[in-house]
Formats: sequence, structure tokens, C-alpha cells
Amino acid sequence: MALVYRRHGDALAISQRASRHSTRCRPRMNMQRLLVVKAQAPPFLGASDPVPADARACEAPSKSVIRSGQGYSDAILLQGFAWDSWKQGDGDWYGKVKAHIPDMQALGVTHVWLPPPSHSVSPEGYLPGQLYDLTSKYGNLEQLKDLTAALQAAGISPMADIVINHRCADEQENGVYNSFKDQVDHEGASIDWGRWAITSNDPHFNGAGNPDTGADFPAAPDLDHANPELRAALKDWLSWLQRDVGFRGWRFDYVRGYDAKFISEYVDATTGIDSFNVGEYWTEAQWSGPHLEYNQDWARQTLCDWVDRCNERCCAFDFPTKSILQEAARNCQYDRLRDGEGKAPGLMGWWPAKAVTFVDNHDTGSTQQHWPFPSDHVGLGYAYILTHPGIPCLFWDHVFVWGKDLREQISALTALRRRCGVVNDSSLTVVAAEADVYVAKVDGRFGSLILKLGPRMELGGLQPAQNDGWALAAWGGDWAVWEKSTTPPPPPLPAQE
Repeated sequence: MALVYRRHGDALAISQRASRHSTRCRPRMNMQRLLVVKAQAPPFLGASDPVPADARACEAPSKSVIRSGQGYSDAILLQGFAWDSWKQGDGDWYGKVKAHIPDMQALGVTHVWLPPPSHSVSPEGYLPGQLYDLTSKYGNLEQLKDLTAALQAAGISPMADIVINHRCADEQENGVYNSFKDQVDHEGASIDWGRWAITSNDPHFNGAGNPDTGADFPAAPDLDHANPELRAALKDWLSWLQRDVGFRGWRFDYVRGYDAKFISEYVDATTGIDSFNVGEYWTEAQWSGPHLEYNQDWARQTLCDWVDRCNERCCAFDFPTKSILQEAARNCQYDRLRDGEGKAPGLMGWWPAKAVTFVDNHDTGSTQQHWPFPSDHVGLGYAYILTHPGIPCLFWDHVFVWGKDLREQISALTALRRRCGVVNDSSLTVVAAEADVYVAKVDGRFGSLILKLGPRMELGGLQPAQNDGWALAAWGGDWAVWEKSTTPPPPPLPAQE
């Protein structure tokens, strides 16, 4: 009996096609053999979400009920830094990013995710203190504004990495850092907060606020987002980043740390419903001993629930797709790439319009190597995310550090995505998913693609036929893409003034 993710009004529900009655099913996993992958923008020491006893398997709402996302349907995101980029820019990483704007335009990049802008205890930016102090290891306020203006002039939207789950305090009270200062002149509410701004059940910083609405972050005081005064101050800060600094979207860090409903409030007060925003909710992959389970529906459902709870104001990084794709490539298990309903097995398969797919980021790859994609299959990973629905995210190191061959592969794939008009909710048909081969057809606005992954060379009836209009368009190690054009794409939009 197939389970379908549906809406009843504004609530999510599960309906059973056979009986049309609401139902739930047990997670398909051995709980005693569950291996949890735990990581986060470092330093991450904290607890993970428990796997619920009645985890659900379901799909995303139909396209007709999705209310937002059309304003960025053709987005290609670039993460504009790596974990140690602050060391590489000689105090002006922003200037180095600016120098690559022509390369970004050539790749068809529409949005660039920049590092946390505020001064931080950690040089990478993920332990912010004085939020309005934008002098960091990446550069200063004027250098940042110069970059955001140049990006916008090139038709590229800058996105800020927003770290508001926690904030490092400036002074101690009774031996605990929990008193915050506000030492930069600015408009809006002050951020010289006290213990009232810290959640009452923070186990380390003696907070006096409301109970935490999410997971604890042990390295810094957890902010009390349930406090309207604190939220008002954060909205003032975000509005300043948008209005005066030049950001056009947000990448929310560690969103499992506070209730998703607050994300909706922050977006509505700043960039608005049609802006592209994305949250980092690092879901745990489900394992049986050393083997990744084929079914990652609990992680998919967790992300669907989070996106719905923030009223679809934010997309989510598709961690389930990353986990499944890299295991498929590493172990030649391409049968993983089709779920029991014939769909893609990650968030992409249930809610593609809200799935931000990626191969690696500053945490999983880079110099941290927490959970890297197999290095000899990185091109294959990009072949998958750049030909499929969802919003693909390119990683800085892969584009600008790893070398010419990988960059040319990525460039060919982004050009192909543009030519065929593949967008976040394009139609995907998984034609074959066997251990040594995966074949899928994607229909874009201006043409269609067929992707083949895996070492199998003799495709037989799966081979796209030239006399049917298919032409080989791009290829690499264990992957190839064919295209068929139907209508010419429109000319590129002029750069913004």
C-alpha cells in the first residue's frame, strides 16, 4: 500500500491510496543497530534527534499546493568559501570572491552563499559575538559591501550565512559567559542582552529565558527565540544586512536548534516569501552496522516537516540525497537511487522544489573531511545533482581549487542544465536502477536529458538512440549525459543595474 504525503488545510498528513484513510507505519530499521552520523558546522558537540517510534514514509505535496519557490526555480547556488578560506584571502576573502564573478557568470550561478559576516570567536565565523561588527577574518564591512554590490550588478544574489541559534557572550556572571555587549552604533533594537536572552534549560550558560525550542548547542549560549524582544532585535539586524549591506537571501545555520516557525517570521520581515533561503538541518543517516540502509525515509520526512513548519519560507539542504548518492558511487550500488515508489530516494524525490542538493560543503569535505564524497567520483556526483530536479549547490573548492578537469565537467553540466531548462521541479523518470547502472530521464522547459551512472558499458535497450534525437552532451568517469532539444531557450537576462 503506497503512502502519500498530503496536506489537510495547513497541516501535513498521510493518506493511504488503497483505503484513503490516515495511517502511519513503523520505521524500517533495526533500532539496536542504528549508527548515527552526527555533525554540524563545527564546533559541534551536541545531541542528535532521536528516531521517532512512528517515523513516517510519505511524499511531498503536489505542485498545485506549493505556494512558494517559483521565484528561484532555476537557481544554481555556489558556496563561496570553504572551511579554511579565511586563511586564503590575506584579510580580504571577499575580494578574492569578487575576482571570480566572471567565472560565476560563465557557470550560470544565480546565488552565492557567503560566510558568516560577523566578528566571531572562531575564525571560520560560526561562534559570533558582536553581530553588527562585520570585521572578520574574511574582511571588513566596506569590502563586504563592495562584493555584494558587484554580485548584484552581475545578476547574482548574495546570501549571508546566518548564525542565530547561539551567540558568544562578552562578559562573565558568576564565572559563566552570559552577558552580551553592543559596542557598534546601529539603528534598531540594542543587542546588549543578559541571561534573559539565553534559554532556561541551556545546561552550560545559566540562562533565564524560555525553554529551548530545539536542540542544544554546547559551545555557546543558546538564544531564546521564544522571546519577542530578542526576535525583534534579530529582525532589525537581518533588515540591516539586507538594506545596508546588500544581502538578498539567507542560509540559516544549525536550524535544528530552534523552532522552524521563527524562520518564517525572520524571512517575512526581511527578504520575503519569494526569496531563496535555505536551512542547514543535518539529519542523521540510518545505518545497519557499517552499511547505509536503503530506506532513508525518516530523514526525508524530518526535512519535509521542517520545511512545512517554516511555512515553506526556506528550502533545506538534501542530506539524504548526499548520503545515498555517495554510498551508491563508493560501493557500486546504483540500485539505491530509486525508492520503493520509483522516485529519487532523497528529499528530491518527495519535495524537489525545496531540496538543495550538494556533493560536499565546508563541513563534509574541505579540510575537515567529516563526511566527504568519494574523491574519484565527485564529477559523477555533480552529473547527478546538475541534471536532476532540486536546486544544485556547487562547492567553492570543487570549482576553483580541484583543477581544470573537474571545473570543465561542472561547466559543461551547468550549461546543459540551462540549455534544457531543468529547474527545481522538473519531471524525473527513473528508467533503470541496478547495481552497476542508473539511467534517468529529466524533462526540462526547453529539452530533455538522459543521465547514465555506473560502470556498465553495454546499455542495450537503455541506450539513447541518435535517430530519436538524442546526442551525447557531456561525460566523465562512469557517467554520461545525452540531450534532446525541443524549444530554444530564451536569451540570458541582462545584468542588474
